[in-house]
Amino acid sequence: MTKYTDQGKQDTRSGYGAGMTELGRTNPNVVALCADLIGSLKIETFIEENPERFFQVGIAEANMMGMAAGLTIGGKIPFASTFANFATGRVYDQIRQSIAYSGKNVKICASHAGLTLGEDGATHQILEDIGLMKMLPGMTVINPCDFNQTKAATIAIAEHDGPVYLRFGRPKVANFTPVDQKFEIGKALMLNEGTDVTIIATGHLVWESLLAAESLEKQGISAEVINIHTIKPLDDAAILASAKKTGCVVTAEEHNFLGGLGESVSRVLGTHLPTPQEFVATQDTFGESGTPDQLMEKYGLNNKAIEAAVLRVLKRK
Repeated sequence: MTKYTDQGKQDTRSGYGAGMTELGRTNPNVVALCADLIGSLKIETFIEENPERFFQVGIAEANMMGMAAGLTIGGKIPFASTFANFATGRVYDQIRQSIAYSGKNVKICASHAGLTLGEDGATHQILEDIGLMKMLPGMTVINPCDFNQTKAATIAIAEHDGPVYLRFGRPKVANFTPVDQKFEIGKALMLNEGTDVTIIATGHLVWESLLAAESLEKQGISAEVINIHTIKPLDDAAILASAKKTGCVVTAEEHNFLGGLGESVSRVLGTHLPTPQEFVATQDTFGESGTPDQLMEKYGLNNKAIEAAVLRVLKRK
């Protein structure tokens, strides 16, 4: 089994900030908008180096989406950033009408997604955002797994023509993907080849899936681990090829099992290759206040939960 090394824990939101810094230096059409959360989005350097290309909107997220849509008309590439709850649920009408329906080249960049927002509690811990955004026609949905991949994704979406939802998080997590990686939208990444079960993971659950695979290997179970950083468009071919080989699937995500990655994978399997599947995700519930580790443990979103799901699905082959 290929061993991945944690290069040092970093928060994925800082990966976004690093990507924005690079874009500020290389792409003069990139502009940034923020809803009173500069420090949380880690875009201080972009603002210092490009003050004329930054718009502080204040706590007016709906207005920010309208402004971003308007900026595209003049050829700008707006990156509109705030917390995931405010970037989707609070402004869904504006995104649908002003951005998605019109096919505007807006990059909606959402930090503090999922349970790992932690102590701020259920009102801020959105677990429905992937479902909301993937249902919008023409919207690309990306959920990278670590600092390096978030930086690469931030840079890549500037070259993509069309609306994008980029989701990332608050806590410091394992940073294990290559520093110089090429980010290809819509292309799944095979992290570990296996023969007994396929683990399809996104975001913070990718590293947890690799930990689960290591534990399973000690039990004589060969787990294939696939990183789905792009939930829409989904890499159907990679999913089907792996499921055909292993005969069973576990999906893992920091999101409600309704509307998330797992449901998209189920659609692919149900249409082309009916396959036993287990879901590691929240079970149609809101979160609560707690540390990220406490919450991931309680709601079953860690390597132990993935390992247990694998043992369940193997019995269904």
